[in-house]
Amino acid sequence: MTYKRIRQPKLSDAIEQELEHLILEGILSPGQQLPPERELAKQFDVSRPSVREAIQRLEAKHLLTRRQGGGTFVTEKLWQSFSEPLLDLLSAHPETQLDLLESRHALEGLAAYYAALRGTEEDFTRIRDCHGRIQDAQQQGDLPAEAAAVMQYLIAVTESAHNVVLLHIIRSLAPLLEQNVLQNFELLNRRPEVVEKVRNHRANIVQAIVSGEPEQAREASHAHLAYIEETLLDLSREDSRRERSLRRIQQRKDGLD
Repeated sequence: MTYKRIRQPKLSDAIEQELEHLILEGILSPGQQLPPERELAKQFDVSRPSVREAIQRLEAKHLLTRRQGGGTFVTEKLWQSFSEPLLDLLSAHPETQLDLLESRHALEGLAAYYAALRGTEEDFTRIRDCHGRIQDAQQQGDLPAEAAAVMQYLIAVTESAHNVVLLHIIRSLAPLLEQNVLQNFELLNRRPEVVEKVRNHRANIVQAIVSGEPEQAREASHAHLAYIEETLLDLSREDSRRERSLRRIQQRKDGLD
């Protein structure tokens, strides 16, 4: 019988795989700076040349970026698969905002379900913190800050789902999602009672997730988005009725003149 020779993996290969894993899992996020080579070598208990070789290969894959005299960073646009022209095109057409809201049902419902199913206490603490920042922005009446806080909350929930494909999709869509949230807030704030109900809906989602209730978390997410969608459609119909009324008034005025 002939035995195949067992080759020991190179240390640099193992380091490369570990760093890739940390990036894939979102533990190392876009734009985040890595510790210096000396510190990484100490943490991995390897030599600095092995760390340097791994980093060079990740640079070649465009996962890491070196800045002269400034350290090594995870690539900033790692998750941005949507081009700026496409984002601008989508955001410029009102009908796509409702399409996006429909898509959010699937994405956020899944994220909430798996966050409740797989989330850790550390994950739940981060979700609560993000929810608190949303409430702070609401109290200050700062809609852009509130939309940004909601986006961070959505990312925290998706990270808690521990599904890297879902996380990649949400991060890729982040600019479009945040813009959608802000546009929705600007319309919903015309009705204070709606704002209060949306606030309660989100609190229900958070409570279901941190209580480890997947089905309730998904249902709460769907109820939240369905209510927003119904309200936006009602506001749109209200605007259409107002425009028709103004046109009739203008026609009567023109007739009298």
